[in-house]
Order: sequence, then C-alpha cells, then structure tokens
Amino acid sequence: MNALGPDMPAEEVRTPRPVIELAEIVKTYGAVHAVDGVSLTIQAEEFITLLGPSGSGKTTTLMLLAGFERLTSGDIRIGGVSMRDVPPNRRNIGVVFQSYALFPHMTVFENVAFPLRARGVPASEIRDRAARYLDAVKLSPYVDRVPSQLSGGQQQRVALARALVFNPSFILMDEPLSALDRQLREFMQIEIKRLQRELRFTAVYVTHDQQEALAMSDRIAVMNHGRIEQIDTPARLYKEPRTAFVSGFVGDCNRLDGFRLLDAQTGLLEGSQGVRLIGRPMEPLAAGDAAVLMVRPEDITIEPMSAGQPNLLEGRIAELIFAGDLLRVHVVDASGQSLWLKAYGSSHPVSLSIGNPIFFSIDPARCLVFRASGAEG
Repeated sequence: MNALGPDMPAEEVRTPRPVIELAEIVKTYGAVHAVDGVSLTIQAEEFITLLGPSGSGKTTTLMLLAGFERLTSGDIRIGGVSMRDVPPNRRNIGVVFQSYALFPHMTVFENVAFPLRARGVPASEIRDRAARYLDAVKLSPYVDRVPSQLSGGQQQRVALARALVFNPSFILMDEPLSALDRQLREFMQIEIKRLQRELRFTAVYVTHDQQEALAMSDRIAVMNHGRIEQIDTPARLYKEPRTAFVSGFVGDCNRLDGFRLLDAQTGLLEGSQGVRLIGRPMEPLAAGDAAVLMVRPEDITIEPMSAGQPNLLEGRIAELIFAGDLLRVHVVDASGQSLWLKAYGSSHPVSLSIGNPIFFSIDPARCLVFRASGAEG
C-alpha cells in the first residue's frame, strides 16, 4: 500500500519534481538589502530549511520563490524555466502559511478541495483526491468540521493537505508550527517529515527555531543579513560550522573572547591573564590575529583536579539548572568569562554547588577558532 491508500496511483506521488535554482537573487527596499545575492540549488524531493534570526532574509527569500515579491535582480528557475515574469498562480507551488489561512466558513473537506475546484478538476476526481490526502494526514474523521472546531495541530494538517492535493512542484512552509505549544510542535515535526518522506514532495521550510531545523531538514541554509552563511546537512552545520555566527546560532554554544593566535599550525592561543589553550582554526588565521573561541557545552568535561589535562581551566559555579537527565552548570572562569557546561547522570567527580570552585577541560578538537572581526552576526 502506498502512503495515500490502496487506490492512489503510484505515479501520482512519484511525478518527477523539477530542480529549483536561485541565482544571485537580490531584493532591496530602498537602501535596505533584504536579500543580498543568494544562490541556492534545491534538489527534487529534498527538505531544505531557511534558518536565521528575524531580519535575516529567510521569509523574503520564500516570498520571492513563491512570486509574492518581485526580484530586484537575479533569477529563480524551476525545472530550468525562469520565473521572473511568472505570477504566483502559475508557478504550481503549494504554500502553508504561519496562520494556516483556512477558509473559516468551509468544512475541512471543502478547504482541501478548494485548489482542485479552482483548477477546474472534475467533481468525481476532487472527491477522490481530497479524501485520499485527508486520509494521508489522518483527518478523515473530521471532514465535516469547520476550522474553529479543530485543534491547532489539526488545522495545520488541513493546510498541509490543501497545499499538497493539487500535486504541486514543491511546497513552501513559512513558520507553520510557531503557534503550537512545544509538545504539539515536536509531534507535528515528526508528522510533516513522515509525510514528506512518504509522499516524496520537495519542501522549502522557513523557521528561526534551530532545533526544529535540525530535526526536520535534509539540508539547512543559515541566513544572516540577507546572505547565506553556510548551507549543509544538520550534522555538518553543528559539528563543522564555517563561521562564528553559524556556530553560535545553531545549537547551544559558548563564546570566549579576548584571545590571539600564537601558532597557526598547532592552534595555540593565548588569552587574558596568560591563559593558553589549543584550538582548531576554522578559517585561515595568522599568528597574532585576534580570535574568538566557540565551544559547545557537551565538549567541556568537569575534572576532579587540576593536573594532567590539556586545555584545563578553573572557575566557580554561578548557577545550576536541573534539566531532567542532566544538570546545566553555569561557570564563571578566572578571567570573568561565562560558560555553560552539561553534567550528565546523578554522579559527578566533584560536588556541584553554587559558589564552589570547579576545574574543567575543553576538547582541543572541538575548541573552534574564528577570526574575532568576523564573529559578530
């Protein structure tokens, strides 16, 4: 049985999808470059996320792709065909908005059937296709309800079925889970990814939520000031960030300022009060360059004593936060810099109490070094 039920023709969900190409696209509003030379190729059946803080250009990029905004320069091609002068209703794109944009006076079935009626699809086919997609999103028992009678998660699934029912070239989703509570968000992340795999549609997803992007995406494009800083798989973005901004924005990360590189080959660095550490330069640096260090909490180890470990530092515990299977430990080191560590399990090599001194070491391979001048977002 395929994902849409026993009667769904296999070719309906396996129609070849075009490759999407963004070629040096620019969008300006007066002197403001909302999107500044973005290039990106999206493969068929790929789930790609545009991730970034407010004002980074991610939603504007999505609106340009949909045709709701006009390009200042550059080109967008779908299946090799330029979309510069193609209106939104002729791009064959499904869109799921943050607000869902359901018709409040229509039933669930009528909402999903609407795109097919607008395209002049015969009534018998409308009935069959709408029913199959509602079954795919597990809403068959709710076909006669109106949106106000549904939960937020159910409304989101109606919007997704409506965006998919006419077999679009790809789906655009703009922060579709932002109105849901945490537990429902996590459930819907799994559901959307399940549907994307089973129905094999191409998805371009916009969010500012790093964990959401990491959980759902095949690739993530991290945007900042209208540009893509890095596009990569979730694992590579997390473990091999190319910039200090990406390192700090994707997942939890500590930042240590005030260092300079002493030796580019060994990664030896010197900080204030003569502290010396070994790090891993992530971009070309020369001896004497000012540097910023980015270290994830899980790459810091609490030590029982001050002897024998590389990259050993001393500090004092400023705060402890219980987080179920771990303790989040806020430490202020001897130079006054603030770090967060993670202590797993119920037993630790030292007593963890606020105000206590603590020794900790940083894994040199995970002590990522960036040029200080490029560290800001």
